Amino acid sequence: MTRRSIRILSLPLLAAMIAACSAAATPTPAPTPTSAPTVAAPTPIIVTVTPTPTANPCDKSVLTTLAAGKLTIGTDNPAYPPYFQPPATGKATAPWELGDPTNGQGFEAATAYAVAAKLGYAKTDVVWTVVKFDNSFTPGAKPFDLYLAQVSYTSDRAQQVDMSDGYYFVAQAVVSLKANAIAGAKSIADLKQYKFGAQQGTTAYDTIQNVIAPSAQASVYDSNDAAIQALKAKQIDGLVVDLPTAFYITSGQLDNSVIVGQFPAATGATAEHFSVVMSKASPLTTCVNSALAALKADKTLDQITKEWLSDKASAPIFGQ
Repeated sequence: MTRRSIRILSLPLLAAMIAACSAAATPTPAPTPTSAPTVAAPTPIIVTVTPTPTANPCDKSVLTTLAAGKLTIGTDNPAYPPYFQPPATGKATAPWELGDPTNGQGFEAATAYAVAAKLGYAKTDVVWTVVKFDNSFTPGAKPFDLYLAQVSYTSDRAQQVDMSDGYYFVAQAVVSLKANAIAGAKSIADLKQYKFGAQQGTTAYDTIQNVIAPSAQASVYDSNDAAIQALKAKQIDGLVVDLPTAFYITSGQLDNSVIVGQFPAATGATAEHFSVVMSKASPLTTCVNSALAALKADKTLDQITKEWLSDKASAPIFGQ
């Protein structure tokens, strides 16, 4: 029997060998990764945009007119009171006859300068020009920026030119002879006892029937001229016409006549009114309407109307 040789290692050597094996079997730990450096978020760039103010299209500096920096206003000639007032000297500035638009006195003149002021034009920036009434609303180029001469709005005229919102709504009035008793009437109630006349089919006739409602049947005529003759002959006590016609009758058609008074004007959509006339598609139309709206809102138009078409024109408004 073969004997195996057994080598016995010394204990110190064995311990050393075990330690070496243990060291070889233990893995080397992976290096701890270095944390990435903290990067600050970028500061946002805030851009403040200041909006460019929108130019006012009705500012004088951007308005398009016949002459830069000027506002040319046309009207008829002679310039009749109370729409245009004669100067204190009695002699109007050439070429004007009777009234003088340049002095700013009278209903139309005062209204024209008030509109001009709202548009930024001083009185010295306003230029007046003579244009016959009928030529103001015919088609074609105009020698004016604005035209004021008691031009009533009609749809036919508005096809040819621009016509502003109303600046005066036409009132009806009573005309009589100064010697007639009706001349002292102050109210609608005072009028009921008298006999009236008017042109057939007019607003004036409707006023007699629906506003005055007199006790005597009204007379109707084919024309105002016929009604005036009836008044002269004392066939009627009073003649009802619109206020502009009343001014014309008492100033040139009927001697010793008087405007007894006027009725409050209607202001509905279909009520007769005066408009500022401008060329068709005028760049001023919107601005003129804005100016008129402002003059109504601040009561300037009411004041002008009362001063020139009631108080100074001796055409008081009838009470009830």
